[in-house]
Amino acid sequence: MAIGEIFSVLRQVPALLKLKRGMTPRALDEHDCFARQVESHAENYADGVAAVFEGQTVTWGQLNAAANRYAARLLEMGVTRGDVVSVFMENRIEFLESVIALNKIGATGGLINTNLRGRPLTHCISVTDSKKCIFGAELAGAIQEVKGELNLDEGSDYLFVPDGNLDTVPNWARNLRDESVGAGTENLPITQEVTLGDNAFYIFTSGTTGLPKAAVLSNRRYLQSAMLSHTAGLQCDRSDRLYICLPLYHGTGLLIGAGASFSSGAAMVIRRRFSASRFLPEVREHGVTCLIYVGELCRYLVNSERYADDHDSPLRAMMGNGLRPDVWLEFKERFGISRISEFYGSSEGNVAFANLFNKDCTIGTTTARIALVEYDVDADEVLRDKTGRCIPVARGEPGLCIGHINPEAPFEGYTDKEATEKKIFRNVFEEGDAWFNTGDLIRELTQEEVGFALGYAHYQFVDRVGDTFRWKSENVSTNEVGEIINGFADIELSNVYGVEVPGTDGRAGMVAVRLADHAHDLDWESFAAYVNSELPAYARPVFVRVQKDMDVTGTFKMVKGDLRREAYDLSAIADPVYVLKPGTNRYEPLDTEYLEIIRDGRAGY
Repeated sequence: MAIGEIFSVLRQVPALLKLKRGMTPRALDEHDCFARQVESHAENYADGVAAVFEGQTVTWGQLNAAANRYAARLLEMGVTRGDVVSVFMENRIEFLESVIALNKIGATGGLINTNLRGRPLTHCISVTDSKKCIFGAELAGAIQEVKGELNLDEGSDYLFVPDGNLDTVPNWARNLRDESVGAGTENLPITQEVTLGDNAFYIFTSGTTGLPKAAVLSNRRYLQSAMLSHTAGLQCDRSDRLYICLPLYHGTGLLIGAGASFSSGAAMVIRRRFSASRFLPEVREHGVTCLIYVGELCRYLVNSERYADDHDSPLRAMMGNGLRPDVWLEFKERFGISRISEFYGSSEGNVAFANLFNKDCTIGTTTARIALVEYDVDADEVLRDKTGRCIPVARGEPGLCIGHINPEAPFEGYTDKEATEKKIFRNVFEEGDAWFNTGDLIRELTQEEVGFALGYAHYQFVDRVGDTFRWKSENVSTNEVGEIINGFADIELSNVYGVEVPGTDGRAGMVAVRLADHAHDLDWESFAAYVNSELPAYARPVFVRVQKDMDVTGTFKMVKGDLRREAYDLSAIADPVYVLKPGTNRYEPLDTEYLEIIRDGRAGY
């Protein structure tokens, strides 16, 4: 074993000890929240940079003062501790001000995917019983389209936030920024009453249809995730700058990115959205030291034009998820990264892994009590022995990852109690126990694979299973997409699944459909229009297979195994297959010529 490897691991010990102290479970009735961290930074180094965005620099003192003005005005409007307020805004300073303000008064921010329109948007605002909706001027049109379906009062419950030159407030909304100008900038007493058990956010998962689920995120779990990122993941402090180009309505940008900043005092360099061409110039311009990533972002950068000085930047560390082994080492070498802290987790789950020892191609370790159990992928079900108990897999073998539910690792679940119960396995190893189903296959690395690690087990992500797959950094629910597609008049039955596409991360959506008796062929123009209107871009099937018959089990459950294996291989199937090419909004017949382009990784997905 190399001496350098041992020293590399030992260097992580101080950060791990600090993390262990910070991650010790605290009582839910203890008073604390991330807004108090912002207040602390404003008090201790008010002139320190908090955020940089589109030429604007905001200090901690300014950020805290602006959030106080918003908070005071929201209180005057009747919003108080325990209320839910939807936030629908692109990445910008005002997003941070809004969520900090809500946290200061103990309200819950319902963070909505900015890509949603129509029915899914209506659902997200309604399902959380939002009392108000704070929305950015850049998204006013989307709110305009759905406000007639919402249980919010025009003229009082819609709170408009200008965006640059977009400052004309609709006559059905109030200008939150203008109305807050005269409010006080001092910290509010109510913030001292907010507890770790109060809900900080609702983060929506599987936003693939009109039925996304609102995952509950308490202040305690938010602060724990932020501590993990700041202390042991990025190992950052107030001298660092974090590059955040992932959406702040999403857990990675919000917890790992903004959370690390709130926890450490490091500055945030924020972009509305990722740009491969602007990445390195901005990293150099702003002295960025830490990157918040998802795997697909890294793949885009690796596939971009290479320059001899790509490694020449202040960037030293990165934390995120979904970085595949085929990209990991190349990215690390090309951009001169010394530390990659891949993590694994979900907004609602009680299980988290993090690569804290800086070992390549692993999601790292966990302090949670987990088990990897045998799972029949084709049947889409967990296997149990003759006594009804789950069966642990051998070390090195992939198994379904489940996390033990207990007072120190609760499953906070969703606002929907039925959806929460569906994610729980009971009587797994003993009568009365309860475990959270991650829905993912994980494997424990062998000693030979992991090397020196102070006795910590290390794990590797294998794949998603069952009725969910990941595409374009979003989770896609096959059941929910199928329900939408079944709503098209010419389709009697649909079976949705994910398939591999070379050169991409995750799985692209594919659907096998059986036509209704009255339909001799699918009206592809109408079908495409329906899919584009009912599903966000990442949930739209890339491939459509038209079948005469469809396999189901004895309990009428869709059979996906053969469909996944055959995918869109024209030599293996006789059914016609149609494809949605990148940059288009219509389906075309898949032919062998374009199939080769896909297989060569040249299609551009």
